[in-house]
Amino acid sequence: MKKNQSNRLTKQQKKSHGVIGIFGEEAKTHDSLVKNTSLRIVETLQKKIPQLSFRHRTSINKEEINKALQKVDPELGQTLFVPDSNIQPDGGIIEVKDDNDEWRVILVSEAKHQGKDIENIQQGKLVGKNNDQDLMVAGNAIERSHKNISEIANFMLGESYFPYVLFLEGSNFLTEDVTVVRPDGRTITLHYNIGSLNRLDRLTAANYGMEMNKNLCQNKFVKHKDKLIMLQAASIYTQGDGGKWSEKEMFDVMLDIANTSLKMLGNDLFNQITKTNL
Repeated sequence: MKKNQSNRLTKQQKKSHGVIGIFGEEAKTHDSLVKNTSLRIVETLQKKIPQLSFRHRTSINKEEINKALQKVDPELGQTLFVPDSNIQPDGGIIEVKDDNDEWRVILVSEAKHQGKDIENIQQGKLVGKNNDQDLMVAGNAIERSHKNISEIANFMLGESYFPYVLFLEGSNFLTEDVTVVRPDGRTITLHYNIGSLNRLDRLTAANYGMEMNKNLCQNKFVKHKDKLIMLQAASIYTQGDGGKWSEKEMFDVMLDIANTSLKMLGNDLFNQITKTNL
């Protein structure tokens, strides 16, 4: 098993010219951008609402998630195999202290960059095993996002909002056809609805197939027959044309979601805010 995995990774490295193909520079930059923007959000909120205390942390332990589940129902959160297991969203977790001195999550952010087809075509690079293809079949790295989303959903099962935002960029997340010109003048069209290139459908389970590029922080309650079901939907934002996120674009989206969280927590933050204004 380990040998097969090693061989697979070696082939992947050859296809993509080394480790950079697996942990691409664009992905690293994208991750750093969302983390730095998250830190800016904390500073902005602290200045905007000095009555409240905010904090940023990089991870949540599985043990802490289990304790949160146990508060909802004692049968939940009973299984833990690795004591130091945790999740580490790219942008970290922002929390606010409520009137009971408990920290409540108001923003979790993650970034995924996948697909360099546009850049490769613009640079005249051919890809594939024999370096004779214009397009590379999409990978599955973004599926790891589902674990973090599920764990945060568990951690926030007792809340009526879900402030998880996922920023996507790269040619594997197109929502429209994009035509790119090679240096020799030849044009290649990337079709957004081809399964070998597009990976958006592998993430829409996290928002129940609802609209993308929309703040879904406030949980949706749907009635089905005699049941009322609470949906915790991740807010998924994508540069549909393969473009890149700017810091301002990320900041605006993240601040909007954090503000929604604070509104949902309004009653639990009431005492701290009103005391200062009296």
